[in-house]
Amino acid sequence: MMQKKQGKQSIVFACPPVITSTANIGGPMEGQGLLGDYFDHLMEDNLNNLSSWEKCESYMLERVIKTAIEKENNELSAIECVFAGDLLNQLMSTHFALRALSRPFLGLYGACSTMALSMLAGAMAVDGGFFQKVAGAASSHHDAAERQYRFPTELGVQRPPIAQWTVTGAGAAILSATGNGPGITAATVGKIVDLGIKDTNSLGPAMAPAAADTLWQHIQDTGRQPAYYDMIFTGDLGSVGKALVIEVMREKGLDIADNFEDCGCMIYREEQDAHAGASGCASSAVVFCGYIYQMLLQRKWRKILLIGTGSLHSPTSYQQKESIPCIAHAVAVEM
Repeated sequence: MMQKKQGKQSIVFACPPVITSTANIGGPMEGQGLLGDYFDHLMEDNLNNLSSWEKCESYMLERVIKTAIEKENNELSAIECVFAGDLLNQLMSTHFALRALSRPFLGLYGACSTMALSMLAGAMAVDGGFFQKVAGAASSHHDAAERQYRFPTELGVQRPPIAQWTVTGAGAAILSATGNGPGITAATVGKIVDLGIKDTNSLGPAMAPAAADTLWQHIQDTGRQPAYYDMIFTGDLGSVGKALVIEVMREKGLDIADNFEDCGCMIYREEQDAHAGASGCASSAVVFCGYIYQMLLQRKWRKILLIGTGSLHSPTSYQQKESIPCIAHAVAVEM
C-alpha cells in the first residue's frame, strides 16, 4: 500500500506500479521535428481522412491506448480502468474515444498537466490495490485547440514570439501491479498557483511558478535533491517558461540547469517556427511515451521526474478578464 506523510503533498509508493508499455502518435509537423524517430504512429495530415479535427483527436487517443496494450501482447479487456483527458470542452475527444473502447473510465482535466495527472491517479489506484492494470493517457490537437481557445484556425492570426504551438498527438502508458519496466516510485500533487498573468499567449511564464512550486514541494517532502534524478522534465513551459523555472530555483539555492529540460523545447526544430516551443496535453504525453520511456528502457537514464504543467483558464474566464490559474503534478519514474 502507498505511504503518505500527514500534511504533505507527496506520495512515496511502497510497491511502485510498473509502466509495462507506452505508445504515442503525432501529426506531420511532429514527425518532422526533433523526435520524429520516437513515434509509434505518424499521420500524413491533421484530419487523417476524418471529417473533423475533433474526430481525429479521438482517433489518436483510441489508437495509442490500443497500441500500448498490444505492445505487451495483451487484450484491451485486460485494462481495468482508463484515466485520460484532453483540452476540449467536456473532454469531448476523450469521451468519444472511450465510447469506442468500451472500458471503465475516469475522465481527468488538468489542461496540459493531464498526462502526469493520469499517471499519478493511475499509480494511486494500482498501488492501493483497486486495480491490477490501468491506462493513463492524454491528447491534444493543434487545430481543435486553437479554434476553442483563441481564434478560428482558418483565420491565420499572427502569433507573438512568446506563444507556443499546440501539439497534435496523443500518448498512453500502461500501469501494472507487476511486470517489467520502470516504476512510478513517488508523486507530488500540485496546487493552483496564479501570479496574475492574463495574456493567453503567455502560458509558459504563467505556468512556470506552478512548476517551480511543485518541484520545490517534491524536494521538501521526499528529501530527493535535484541531483537524485538523471533528468527533470516539465511538460510544456517552452523556452521562456523553462528559463524562469531555472531562475526561480536558483533563488531558492538550487541549480537545476544541468539536468532539467522542458518537453515543449524538445519536439520542434527551430526552422518549424513554433516560436517559444510546443504546448498542449500531447507535449509531455508524446515525449514521455516515446523518447523518455525508450531512454529509461535502454538504461541511459535510471531516474527521471516528470512535472506536467497545466494552464487552467477557459475561453469564458479569459473573456471575463480573469487571470490564469496554473497547476503542476509530478511523477518520479525509476528503473
